[in-house]
Amino acid sequence: MTSVSRSLDRYDTIGVGYRRNRQPDPRVAARLHAALGDAERIVNVGAGTGSYEPEDRFVVAIDASEVMLGQHRGPLRVRGAAEQLPLPDESFDAAMAIFTVHHWRDPDAGLTELRRVARRQVILTFDHEMEGRFWLSDYVPALLRHEPLRPATLDGVSRSLESARVEVLPVPHDCVDGFMAAYWRRPERYLDPAVRANISGLALLPPADIEPGMTRLAGDLESGAWRERHGHVLELDEYDAGYRIVVAGT
Repeated sequence: MTSVSRSLDRYDTIGVGYRRNRQPDPRVAARLHAALGDAERIVNVGAGTGSYEPEDRFVVAIDASEVMLGQHRGPLRVRGAAEQLPLPDESFDAAMAIFTVHHWRDPDAGLTELRRVARRQVILTFDHEMEGRFWLSDYVPALLRHEPLRPATLDGVSRSLESARVEVLPVPHDCVDGFMAAYWRRPERYLDPAVRANISGLALLPPADIEPGMTRLAGDLESGAWRERHGHVLELDEYDAGYRIVVAGT
């Protein structure tokens, strides 16, 4: 089996219809584009559908999943794995990797490749411990049991990159990109199987780990128990779910 097929081929299944629920949020996009600085030539590794690629710059998208690349709008699409980028040394101003490092077979190798091909690296990752405080784990405790590879989370990414700085990325209450914590103030959205199907952390769990919690969440929303326990979040405009932008290089 090739490194491509070992890497993101899971998205050949869960990536079907991905763009319906995973539209780029303009506030997230603005933060990521600012982190890219003055980079004109960008490679997007683990590009998926290309949600956060700047449209006014030269971008090459690389992804291991044919299904995801098939939904990508950009003209320059390459199937490949982060651990073995088919690119020359220092061929880009910046490399970006958005919510993807935790799916790589070897995060350390992939991050080394980003440093090899680009002078700047912009990674959107997460603090796993802080993510675990999100109220959804009360209903799906399996989210806490399945810890991702440590090199793929905030500490590991920061250690693997030179002169890295870390920026907090809060989630707006009306976030239009349906990643894991996007619906922190709209709990009813997690009851939709189509929404869960495009959140990898939920979609990759067996039904036995998901369905009882969704039944309980539906009941708590109807009875008001969810509001009693978690209603304080309804007063917030944004929420820190542990998402972090790591910026490194020059």
